[in-house]
Amino acid sequence: MTLSCHFRPPFWLPNGDFETIWAPFFSRRRQVSLRREIWTTPDQDRIAVDWVDGQGDSPVLVLFHGLGSSSSGHYALSLGAALQRVGWTGCFINFRGCGGIDNLLPRAYHAGDSAEIAWIIERLHALQRPLYAVGVSLGGNALLKYLGEDHPNYLTAAAAVCAPVDLVATAAYIAARPLYEQYFVRTLKRQMGRYAQRFPDLVDWQAVRRSKSLRAFDDTFTAPVHGFPDALSYWQQSSSGPGLAQVRTRTLLINSRNDPIVPLDAVAKWPRGRAVHRCFTQRGGHVAYVQGRFPGDTDWLPERILRFFQGEDPDAEA
Repeated sequence: MTLSCHFRPPFWLPNGDFETIWAPFFSRRRQVSLRREIWTTPDQDRIAVDWVDGQGDSPVLVLFHGLGSSSSGHYALSLGAALQRVGWTGCFINFRGCGGIDNLLPRAYHAGDSAEIAWIIERLHALQRPLYAVGVSLGGNALLKYLGEDHPNYLTAAAAVCAPVDLVATAAYIAARPLYEQYFVRTLKRQMGRYAQRFPDLVDWQAVRRSKSLRAFDDTFTAPVHGFPDALSYWQQSSSGPGLAQVRTRTLLINSRNDPIVPLDAVAKWPRGRAVHRCFTQRGGHVAYVQGRFPGDTDWLPERILRFFQGEDPDAEA
């Protein structure tokens, strides 16, 4: 059997902007029961991990969320509901400082943090159950970067949704769309601003507060906090695109041509290994894929991911 990559949104969502904005704020939200654990990281920090309990020794699907999101994002809840229907276990990671708890160390999370992905996957491998991984947007880039590096192959399969595999191109694309750039900048300043009281000497907080672009924010916070000389170096070194040719795990890339945040051309240009399959759709927005009767649901995405994990290959690219 083949996995159809065709997607058609409802008529009342006429373009990628409407789809992208509608999905998290207005689409039908699924009810999912999550069980929280607090994990200690190898460097003695902490993260919040939310579980969707499955049946017995069912496969485990680990989810890495996007920028400014968490385990309660609309796509996470839709995926959790899909896992409940098939009886799989979900392990929804909240990156450091996300999910409603502060982390302990003077660092946050970023798009190229494959080391964080590595220890989480290694810990889950110890469960000795089939292990799958999904990364969304920023989390998708971090997952793909991990997959392109030299790590033990613990995953049965993986999927990256709307991943910005070329961060330089994505930053330029967003900079030309002030609505999205300002949303991300405000979200990041609010989220990372919590570090100011706990770590007043971490960065130049006045410069962070003055930042009005992603480049300025990454220059003043993300890069210095995580050991990069500047935003451009962070973007270049953290992009997963150059490593796609080295990916050996069976992996699905899902991207839409009308994504207003991640340019599809910047994803399609990179050579990829034979294990990497592409599901490029004409519509869908950025991690949206709203379908059905008003107000719509976001079930298309988890259904395609689970069918790929169950052995189906995408039939075509847009």
